[in-house]
Amino acid sequence: MTANLLDFDLEGLAAFCERLGEKRFRATQLFRWIHQRGAGDFAEMTDLAKSLREKLATSARIQGLTVLTQQESADGTIKWLFDVGAGDAVEAVFIPEDDRGTLCVSSQAGCAVGCRFCSTGHQGFSRNLSTGEIVAQLWFAEHFLRKHLGTGERVISNVVMMGMGEPLQNYANLVPALRTMLDDHGYGLSRRRVTVSTSGVVPMMDRLGADCPVALAVSLHAPHDELRDNLVPLNRKYPIAELLDACNRYLEHAPRDFITFEYCMLDGVNDQPEHARQLVDLVKRHAGRGVSCKLNLIPFNPFPQSGLTRSPHSQVLAFAKILGDAGIVTTVRKTRGDDIDAACGQLAGDVKDRTQVGDRIARQRTVMLKPVPATAGAKETRE
Repeated sequence: MTANLLDFDLEGLAAFCERLGEKRFRATQLFRWIHQRGAGDFAEMTDLAKSLREKLATSARIQGLTVLTQQESADGTIKWLFDVGAGDAVEAVFIPEDDRGTLCVSSQAGCAVGCRFCSTGHQGFSRNLSTGEIVAQLWFAEHFLRKHLGTGERVISNVVMMGMGEPLQNYANLVPALRTMLDDHGYGLSRRRVTVSTSGVVPMMDRLGADCPVALAVSLHAPHDELRDNLVPLNRKYPIAELLDACNRYLEHAPRDFITFEYCMLDGVNDQPEHARQLVDLVKRHAGRGVSCKLNLIPFNPFPQSGLTRSPHSQVLAFAKILGDAGIVTTVRKTRGDDIDAACGQLAGDVKDRTQVGDRIARQRTVMLKPVPATAGAKETRE
């Protein structure tokens, strides 16, 4: 079986070239051809020795992902559905803005976390994506967009690991992909412009801080454990106090001096003024020092199976005002691509649920999600 060179960061590619009897600088040349120029055929790589090209032709391949569908939103957002084999497909989304171009990348086929407000989780979980399958989404999107837009300049300035899956539950394949994104011979992205979003896998947050610190976004969604247990099942394993401790440890390594907390606004569930005041108390006073953070309020993007509804815009603004008045930097995410189901929480792709996660969530839907009183569980530790 030939090696897919998209699976390698530069160090991995150098080791591969050494096994072929080649020097390290050949790996750098090859890495640039693949990632900076988008080459998919060794014959294109004219400054590589013919003998190396012949070796590569028999021992390696550059295998991207087949695009099953491409949809473009009225606001310019583009969503691709990629075939990853065995009946599974994943989605990636490009979001153009005046000052940046952001690609939302998937890390798993499905997701095993099962958050109540996320369409991906309701579909269940099939498998982790390989490093090459993660990188291939960026490799395709960047070079497709350069041709589509008629520019030789870099189009994608930001990558967010906020697509399908929990990135930190695919840690071994995630980190080499991040290193390829950051490498100056690859995509040359700033650590501040590559963001990993996690629902709170505490041990892997610590490892990421040591191994490859990039910007971190944490899916918080509730100000106390009783409510977060209901919305984000992983909270039962890593409750809020442990999560915030991990956030402070991560800040010792992070390229930014704050953590972004994501908070999906759910009508009558987590959007009341008392929830906002509890959130202020939580992030300002945790462990006696609080957590340096920014709050990103996300309008819920409904899907039929959730049983949840979006908070009214006036309620979102009132919630944001309480946070802002307390001195917490707060933004309200602009919904992009919802007309093609490309907005936050809507990515679902097509996966074979091999762990029955989707079935378990479906059974839970028979019991309506009852709003937890805002006064419940307003503690940082469990009894």
